[in-house]
Amino acid sequence: MLSYILAIISGIALLVFDQVSKYIVVKTMPLGSSSEFLPGIIDFWHVHNKGGAWGFLSGYTWILLSITIIVMLICIALLLKHGIKNKLLFWAITLVLSGGIGNMIDRIFNGGSVVDFIHLDFMDFPVFNIADCAIVIGAGLLVLYFVMDIIKERKNHERN
Repeated sequence: MLSYILAIISGIALLVFDQVSKYIVVKTMPLGSSSEFLPGIIDFWHVHNKGGAWGFLSGYTWILLSITIIVMLICIALLLKHGIKNKLLFWAITLVLSGGIGNMIDRIFNGGSVVDFIHLDFMDFPVFNIADCAIVIGAGLLVLYFVMDIIKERKNHERN
């Protein structure tokens, strides 16, 4: 039970951290500006992304919001059906939901765009934010859960 409580607290903390970090960036950095954080590793760039990952569907706010809501409803359905029984699935869904909510708040209250600010200086990768990190980690954990579930099912099938 403690793991589930920690997951919920972590999800709420990530959502708050995401929103506070975006607020600080918006209030302290002009749009389009950058600032070194860890030289050669991470810079902060203040950009607004009107699309999804890598600018996908840029300018199609309602489609992106609809996709987010559908994914969140699927996560809630998975959570209601399986999540309480499995800690990994519960954590994964909590991360995806908290990240999805964070970016959805931006889209609704920031003219359809998401505030991104984390730039990996050592590689060519789009600027992202804390919510994006939560979504990616949660999605990775979901993949891990389903792979483990398939392996478990195959082992059970072989035994029978």
